[in-house]
Amino acid sequence: MNENKKGSVFKLTLAAMFMAIGLLLPFLTGQIPQFGNMLLPMHIPVILCGLICGWQYGLAVGATLPVLRYFLFGMPVLFPAGIAMAFELATYGLVVGLLYSRSRWKCVIALYRSMIIAMVAGRVVWGIVQTLLLGISGGSFTWKMFAAGAFLNAIPGIILQLILIPVIMVALNRTGLVPFGRQGTAVRNAGEEA
Repeated sequence: MNENKKGSVFKLTLAAMFMAIGLLLPFLTGQIPQFGNMLLPMHIPVILCGLICGWQYGLAVGATLPVLRYFLFGMPVLFPAGIAMAFELATYGLVVGLLYSRSRWKCVIALYRSMIIAMVAGRVVWGIVQTLLLGISGGSFTWKMFAAGAFLNAIPGIILQLILIPVIMVALNRTGLVPFGRQGTAVRNAGEEA
């Protein structure tokens, strides 16, 4: 098996693992929507997937995770929350993976920059999709609802992500799975080209 196929199989395996983690993590919040909205347990594996596997995998895992979780466990409710969350998580996986992979240096600063931009972009997409879906069903989505759902209620989850994800990435750096620094990137790219 050539190096490209090995890399693809490895990334696909990791993406499947992140999908499984995303399906199981919400059980830590007891399937209680208020706790889930505060701690955002499905966001962590999607962001990690985008960072480690690349934007394509982050996008795919983010888009399918809430929908698959609804069909398996009945949560989150598919309309409008689950559909809006699928767009939001897909945006996280896409943006964080794309920005981080294009960063000149694979370091904690690039990681934070990519995460923060992805978090803002995902929340904006979530707000747009919520507005469209609620508009179709005859409801409304106000700025107050957006601010509460996207930021105020999510502060514990945002803090958790900003602490936990860099810690995980630094730990993975020590294993060699996620190299930080320009040299690590050059080594990884040379391996992919072989």
